[in-house]
Amino acid sequence: MSSPSYSAVLRTRHAPGAFGAALLGRLSYGMVALSLMLAVTDATGSYSVAGVVMALFGAASVLLSPARAALIDRYGPRRALPPMALAYALPLAALAHATWQPGASGLRLGALAVVAGACTPPLGPVMRTLWSALIPDRALLQRAYSLDGVAEELLFVTGPMLVGLLVTFSVPAAGVAVSAGLVLAGALALAFSPAARGAGRAAPAAAPAAAPVRRNRMLLRRAAGLRHAVLAMAALGLSLGALDLLVVAFAERHGQGAAAAWALAALSAGGAAGGLAYGAVTWRSSGRTRLAALLAALGVALTAAGLSPDVRVLVAFAGVAGLFVAPAITTAYLLADESVEPGSRTQAGAWANTAFNAGTSVGMAAVGLLVDRLPAAVCFAVAALPALLAAGVIAHRARTLRPSQRRASAQAPLERT
Repeated sequence: MSSPSYSAVLRTRHAPGAFGAALLGRLSYGMVALSLMLAVTDATGSYSVAGVVMALFGAASVLLSPARAALIDRYGPRRALPPMALAYALPLAALAHATWQPGASGLRLGALAVVAGACTPPLGPVMRTLWSALIPDRALLQRAYSLDGVAEELLFVTGPMLVGLLVTFSVPAAGVAVSAGLVLAGALALAFSPAARGAGRAAPAAAPAAAPVRRNRMLLRRAAGLRHAVLAMAALGLSLGALDLLVVAFAERHGQGAAAAWALAALSAGGAAGGLAYGAVTWRSSGRTRLAALLAALGVALTAAGLSPDVRVLVAFAGVAGLFVAPAITTAYLLADESVEPGSRTQAGAWANTAFNAGTSVGMAAVGLLVDRLPAAVCFAVAALPALLAAGVIAHRARTLRPSQRRASAQAPLERT
């Protein structure tokens, strides 16, 4: 049986326009963190203030992500995305204005950061929901999710480079202003694209206002596959957040601090290569089985990275670890998607997204407490532990499925259930 090509994904009716719009908006997310950090530091002269502002922005964005996704599922992207994008872009524009000159109030910057973070449009979950609606063939949907994940990874590499270019010719606040413009343009183009027409609006119009939050909680309790996807994404975030800091610490201990960038680049390059290769294969094993294997392989690669004798070997291991990252993320999103009803897919994707982002922050903070107290090999093993534990839990669940459930799960990537 021949496997569908990536070109078949992009030939899908209405897909290129929606995908391009989503990528334009998501480029803002690749730029905004570094832009905001530089702008606040430049305006206040304080790294502490910048750190607090970034923490407020990140916490508001991550913690309210499922609630925002519930609004998308209830009202549809055409009605919910434009006001979200506007409510996100305006505080960002105000932050750019406030940080254009020195002397900005830290309290004002923090308040604006909370408002912006609380309204962050869930462009990634919305696009994955649209992929699922546009592409009924599960094998081709796997290819679409792989392409989406690789493209997003490249945006988070390209974004900081664009910020560096902007800072060369202007003040750091210009990056914040550009981020606001990008997300507004991308979100509006996505909301009014033909692909978004009729999407969402699954809940009855007369449902009470608190229903989106309540449905979010019920969704996570009800869908075992979604819980496993969230567990996998949280474990990935914990391991990768720890890895980012460990790579920097390892390189500095070997007197080659600048080489940390090569290790992180190798991780991204490995992720892109692994994601494209993974999406090209028609898998017959179940999503849970593949997810457990990918998490276990990542854990082994991270453990081995801690035994690296020098930075060059670490770069190589980072590239190997990257091979499993994008496939694991793709599989987790597929598992989340197929575990819920069509009207809840944006919420399911947002739960997975939230778990990953929260895990990244916690992983970086946790390993920061250990890196100066324990040998590098032990720290890398600790970073690998969440991936290995999650692999064990998910593999156990895959083994305990009833035969009929196992057959249905194995067929999920090939046909819609």
